[in-house]
Amino acid sequence: MTMIFKKAMARRTFLRGVGTTLALPLLDGMIPAFALGSDLDKAVRVLYLYGPNGRIMKNWTPTIEGKGWEMTPTLEPLAPFRDQMLVLSGLDVRAADAWEGEPGGVHARPCAAYLTGIHPKPNQAMGISIDQYIAREFGKHTQLGSLEISLENTERVGAADGAYSDAYSKTISWRGPETPLPMEHNPRRVFERLLGENQSTDPAVRRRLARKNSSILDFVTQEVARLSAQIGPGDRNKLNEYLDAVRDIERRIQLSEEQASREMPEMEKPAGKPATVEEHAKLMFDLMALAFQADLTRVITFMWGSEQHEGDYREIGVADGHHASSHHAGQAYMIENCIKVDAFHSRLFAHLLHRLRSTPDGEGTLLDNSIVVYGSGLSDGMGHVHHDVPTLLVGGGAGKIKGGSHIHYSDVPLSNLHLRILDMVGLPVEDFLDNRYSDSTGKLDILSI
Repeated sequence: MTMIFKKAMARRTFLRGVGTTLALPLLDGMIPAFALGSDLDKAVRVLYLYGPNGRIMKNWTPTIEGKGWEMTPTLEPLAPFRDQMLVLSGLDVRAADAWEGEPGGVHARPCAAYLTGIHPKPNQAMGISIDQYIAREFGKHTQLGSLEISLENTERVGAADGAYSDAYSKTISWRGPETPLPMEHNPRRVFERLLGENQSTDPAVRRRLARKNSSILDFVTQEVARLSAQIGPGDRNKLNEYLDAVRDIERRIQLSEEQASREMPEMEKPAGKPATVEEHAKLMFDLMALAFQADLTRVITFMWGSEQHEGDYREIGVADGHHASSHHAGQAYMIENCIKVDAFHSRLFAHLLHRLRSTPDGEGTLLDNSIVVYGSGLSDGMGHVHHDVPTLLVGGGAGKIKGGSHIHYSDVPLSNLHLRILDMVGLPVEDFLDNRYSDSTGKLDILSI
C-alpha cells in the first residue's frame, strides 16, 4: 500500500508584513498529493472585454466557416491564439431593440443590454449582469468577488443618450437592478485593491506604502524568505516570476505617476494613468493577469471606454476621436481611422492573451483555465446596428472549449452565449433566467463542432 505524506499549503495563502498582504499564485505545494490532476487545480476564470462604437465588420468577420477560416486584417494580431479561439458571428443583442416611443439610446441600450439580456428602459431598473451572477458564487472562494476596469475615467459626468442617463453607457456590469458598477481606470487604485490592501488605517502606514520607490515587496521580505525555504525548486521559480511581475508593475505605475505629475493641471490626467493607450492597456492587462494568477478574483469585466468614447489614438496616427470616426458617412479616411483602432485593440488584446498563456496554472496555463469573451454591443457604429455583433470566445475553459473554428449563427441572441458559459462553469441557468433575463432562447451550441 502506498502512503502519501505530502501536506498541502492552504490555497488562500498570503505573505504579510507592516500593514500589507500579498496573495500568492497557485503553487504545486498548495495541491494535496492525492489530488494532483483533479479539479482542485482548475479554477475557471471568466473575463469579458468590451469595445465601444462597433467595428469595421468587413475587416473582422471571416468569410469561411468551420476550421478553414482565414485570419482577417483585424484578427491577424490574434493568429498565435487561433487554436484556442472561436469566432462567433451572427449573434444579436436583441434586448437593445428600440421599443416604440423610446427616444435615443442607440449607444446606451446595446451597452446596458450586453451582459444583462434585458431591455433597458430610460432611467429605470435593469437587472443583474452575467458577470455579477457568476461573481456571486465564485466570490465565495476569492478575496474579491469581481473587478471592473476601464481605460476611461467614468467618474466624470458624461452626455446623456436621448432619454437615457450616461450610467447606461459607462459600464457593462450591473450588481442589481439599480446598481451599475463603476469601472476603475486608475492602475494605482487597482494595484492597491489587489496587492496593497492595507489592514491599518494609520496614515503613516499608508504614506509609507505610497512613498516613491517603495515596494509592497519591501514589507514582506522576511515572509518571502521564510516561504522560499519551505517550497520546492519548481514552486520557487513560480514564486520568483510572480514577485518579479509584481515589482515590474509597481515600477511602471510609479513611472506613470511621475510622468502625470509633470503634466499641466488643465490636462485633466489623473495621477497613475500612463501617457499612452498602449502603456495604459498593457498595465491594466498585467494587473488583470496577476489578479487571476493569485486567485484574488475569478471574474473581471473590462471596457476600452464607454459608448460614444472618443479616446486619444494619436499614437497610432489617428487624430480624430473614435466615436466621431465611427460616424464616417463613407469617408475613406474616417473608415481607415476605425480600422487602425480595431487592429490596435486586437494587438493589445493579444498581449493579455500572451500573459495568460505564459502563466502556469495547475497542470496548464491561465488561458487554458479561462473563458474570455471579447466583443462589442454594436457591429456597425455608423448605423448603430446591434445585430451580428463582433464576438470572440477565447481560452480553454478548463477543458470545456474546443477552439479553432468560425461558427456562424442566424437570428440567435448573444444571451445564449452567456447561458452556455453558465453551463460551462456549473451554475444553474434557470436561476438566471428567472432574474428578468428576457431575450435568451437557450444555451448556445458551440460544443458540436
